[in-house]
Amino acid sequence: MTTASDQNEDILALLESSFDHVFITGPAGTGKTTLLHAFVEQTNKQVVVAAPTGVAALAVGGQTLHSLLRLPLGIIGDRDLGFCPKEVLQMLRAADALVIDEVSMVSADMLDAIDRRLRQAKGRKTVPFGGVQLIMFGDLYQLAPVVSGDTEKQYYRDRYASAWFFDAKVWQQAGLRTVVLETVFRQSDPVFQAVLNSLRDGSIDPDTGRMLNERGSIPPDDPDTITLATTNETVRRINHARLDALSGQTQIAVADIEGDFGKSRQFPADEELALKPGAQVMFLRNDTGNDHGPRWVNGSLGVVEDIADTVVVNIDGESVEVEPVTWEKIRYEYNPGTKEITSDVVAEFTQFPLRLAWAVTIHKAQGKTLDRAIIDLGPRAFAAGQTYVAFSRLTSLDGLHLARPLKPSDIIVDGDVKRFFATASDEAHALW
Repeated sequence: MTTASDQNEDILALLESSFDHVFITGPAGTGKTTLLHAFVEQTNKQVVVAAPTGVAALAVGGQTLHSLLRLPLGIIGDRDLGFCPKEVLQMLRAADALVIDEVSMVSADMLDAIDRRLRQAKGRKTVPFGGVQLIMFGDLYQLAPVVSGDTEKQYYRDRYASAWFFDAKVWQQAGLRTVVLETVFRQSDPVFQAVLNSLRDGSIDPDTGRMLNERGSIPPDDPDTITLATTNETVRRINHARLDALSGQTQIAVADIEGDFGKSRQFPADEELALKPGAQVMFLRNDTGNDHGPRWVNGSLGVVEDIADTVVVNIDGESVEVEPVTWEKIRYEYNPGTKEITSDVVAEFTQFPLRLAWAVTIHKAQGKTLDRAIIDLGPRAFAAGQTYVAFSRLTSLDGLHLARPLKPSDIIVDGDVKRFFATASDEAHALW
């Protein structure tokens, strides 16, 4: 029987030994990010790592696609890609592979522009991506490309089958392979795994829906159980109300920003973090400062006990001292002396790796693991995959609490994603 470890080793061998373009996907909690880091750390290839947004790029230690490839903003289409500095072209020319995380947010228009830039850099105008190996990670059932406004929507209707990257013109030319990770590490209960799969692909039946509503109707024992909400406004309202209700004076930790870190929405943490003793917080990064193993991981919850130059947080009865950490924004460059690609730090953001966490948006809970949560879908879920992302943060059904009953209209699955997997499934599973 093939184990998850065997599959990961097979995938790493495929990525290293070939120049096949590969899309690695799978449900939440199947270890896509772990596999990405393993490849980047182990490979002998010259690799650059990128993601469609600043926050996603920081999470994987790479650059944004726009920054890395010097691509213009907005719809690109057939227009000129614009000036690309010589040193950037040299760096791209030296690259063997481009790794893209959260590729589901990359549009068809963007993927075709990536193809054009890499052909230009490599000087191989007739070869998809100029011969650079494309390695993509993401879950199509979680995050979709953002298409804003009627003009952009009409553009995709006129030019592509959809806005998804798999409908890019280069996709058919490049012969990309799809690999599906199936072993879920976040949830061990096969019943809950089956429930999540049905939420993911929209196959949930009425009996399962009723079971979820019965389980979710039980109120949490802990009044501080975190709420996962659909909107920033709901999250702000809950967090501010709970913070204001605590006695004592609010203390503000202001982030130290060096270099051009971009706009505030690209910051990995709050620029101004408001805290009081008694505040519930979520950790935003894994602990790396303890020789005896991590004291917390990204997504751990705790309660602030004391605030000074450091913040003391109680996690499950253990007090830990939390210091500010630095997120680094990097830029890839080419070293002609060594003929290697290097990554240089161009900006730094230093802040306590904490966020108020009586509530958090479903979007910002992406990648987090929670033992229990109140899922508040508001009047309705409004985005494909939103309900699935919320439910899949939980480790078990025992931790499920619903602010209101789940409705069939809350399960939204993108029809183009279903089309993709209907055509890709035979090829994807044949690999193993």
